[in-house]
Amino acid sequence: MGKQKKSLLFGVHMHQPVDNFDEAVYRAVESCYAPFFATMRKYPEFCFNVHCSGWLLLKIERDYPELFADMKALADEGVVEYLTAGFYEPVLGSIPSCDRLAQIKRLSETIVKKFSQHPKGLWLTERVWESGLVSDIAKTGVEYVLVDDYHFIAAGFDKDNLNGFFLNEEEGVKVALFPISKSLRYAIPFKPVETVMETIKESALEDGAAIIFDDAEKFGMWPGTNEWVYKKGWLKRFVETVLEDDGIVTSLFGDYLSQRRAKGIAYLPSVSYYEMGEWSLKADDALALERLRDEIGEERFNNEGIKFLKGGIWKNFFVKYEESNRLHKRMLECSKEAIDTPEYTDALYKLQTNDVFWHGVFGGLYLPNLRDNAYRYLIECENIRYRDLRVVECADMDMNGYEEVKWVGKDVLLRFDSRYGGQLIEFCDRKNLFNFQNVLTRRKEAYHEKLFENAADRVETRSEEEGISTIHNAAHSIDETVREALVYDWYIKNSFIDHISDHSLDFDTFRKCSFKEFSDFANQPFETEIKDYSVIFKREGGIYDYRKFDTLLKKKYDFKDNGFDFSIDIESDSPHIYEYGIEMNLHFANLDDLLFENKPFGACTCHEIRSFEIEDRYTDRVLRFEMDHFFSLISTQLQTVSQSEEGFELMVQGMSLIVVLPFSKKLSITGSLKVSDV
Repeated sequence: MGKQKKSLLFGVHMHQPVDNFDEAVYRAVESCYAPFFATMRKYPEFCFNVHCSGWLLLKIERDYPELFADMKALADEGVVEYLTAGFYEPVLGSIPSCDRLAQIKRLSETIVKKFSQHPKGLWLTERVWESGLVSDIAKTGVEYVLVDDYHFIAAGFDKDNLNGFFLNEEEGVKVALFPISKSLRYAIPFKPVETVMETIKESALEDGAAIIFDDAEKFGMWPGTNEWVYKKGWLKRFVETVLEDDGIVTSLFGDYLSQRRAKGIAYLPSVSYYEMGEWSLKADDALALERLRDEIGEERFNNEGIKFLKGGIWKNFFVKYEESNRLHKRMLECSKEAIDTPEYTDALYKLQTNDVFWHGVFGGLYLPNLRDNAYRYLIECENIRYRDLRVVECADMDMNGYEEVKWVGKDVLLRFDSRYGGQLIEFCDRKNLFNFQNVLTRRKEAYHEKLFENAADRVETRSEEEGISTIHNAAHSIDETVREALVYDWYIKNSFIDHISDHSLDFDTFRKCSFKEFSDFANQPFETEIKDYSVIFKREGGIYDYRKFDTLLKKKYDFKDNGFDFSIDIESDSPHIYEYGIEMNLHFANLDDLLFENKPFGACTCHEIRSFEIEDRYTDRVLRFEMDHFFSLISTQLQTVSQSEEGFELMVQGMSLIVVLPFSKKLSITGSLKVSDV
């Protein structure tokens, strides 16, 4: 009897954020998806698996018929097995059970309709595993799930024994788990084919399987991969080398599951892949984890340390980023309504798309267009939910122990947060489905450390025999202006933030968030009181000069259909003169579309004014702010520094403004912020 061949279980995952820019999808298709499937059609003996998120699949069918024809032909020939998942690619553990079942069912039905396959396997979005998923996954008819080998290693398994599938159960309901090899993830397609073949054989051991299932975008869309994979022929050589090797056979995951026995039972912790655990940590913790890894050395870390040096869990992103938590909890709020109309459920499911809720190497939450899309789906849900109602609601919507107040008017939907100073945290234009408060706080990220490294230390050279860099360790050139733009905020960038400062508050210190702050109103809780169509926020705090001076700040918002009127009253025991500032951080799709007081927007300082207007030609809306007092105004761009596959870049989040006027002991002001048509 001949020696049993090693199995190669090979799969690719295709996804683009829902309603991503057409040019971004076009680039993905032309540089990656189309040449990949065109190449694979030439080799019908090479079996592999594919997952494609539902929105992307339908867009490919509609806009790229030649690519879709290749995808369908491979299915018809039995060469490709398609996997299901949530239709709009949600992290399954972050959405309610009813939505999980509905989203998986929708994609499974689409696969049956388009490819005449009943999917047995499930692509676990970002490989975020939680044991509570098992029951729902089994209810959809799914028999196996793809996770990472790191999931098993974090549970105590030895990486040298992860060459097949294991069985997991929850309350007696079981599902098979395939561990994806990290060594293969980092080798394919970056290493030379000869090196990859050695890694495949090492992973499969004597009689098992080498398991790889990873982003299709690595095959042409990641930096340097298009030339390497297609122009220099890596993919062609790889497929031909596998097919010519007498000791390796390619297999579909479903076939392998039915033909082989499980390697045993496995219980996994709540975990994703290792890099995700790093990204979900606070910056300083991520850097500390990196230092620990360096101290024990790469070899020892890979052999034993990886079992014990773990990062955070995916849901930590809701702790790390206030903006992510708000969107997520608003999604849960909409899901609870269970409005059973196609328009509502489609908007809700699009809102659940994973990309906007987290941030790692790719933009994610940092990308304003993804947040704009998410808020568009949210406002669509809210418009269907409330229609013509006028409603004031007060509840702990963000689930952080503090109340938020929501106003639903004819033209706007507003939310204010008692946890953070009674500040404005949503300013949604119901007509244009746009949130003018959709900004991102400037935070320290672990990758910012690379901005301060010596340029010579970042240079990475490789010969063609060594392959190309993965996105995780590629060297990027650094623009000096990006390094200089690094600013970190010590408070969340909402609107109607109360500051008490002095002459140190000027354009430069405001931009750098380095002015003196004497009070405790900018990031502390306020008490809440609802009165009809009004809300009062109040805090008995202090001004901290050479000692604490008791200070009371009370602000009232009177809700209108198109915005709100406000009044602010301050009483302090301090005898000194201060500068009181109201900070606003407003988001626009493109600052080039703005007219600020009938002029193109530019960073500025104005004195002795009582109002200003911002005309947004993207939404054809005008925002008007006015007060009964004269004030000075400082405005600047709000920028964050993000890392992406292209390197480091400045991302414009919107406009940051502060209205400043002097006061001593007492101050009473009134004003309004409203939106109207151009």
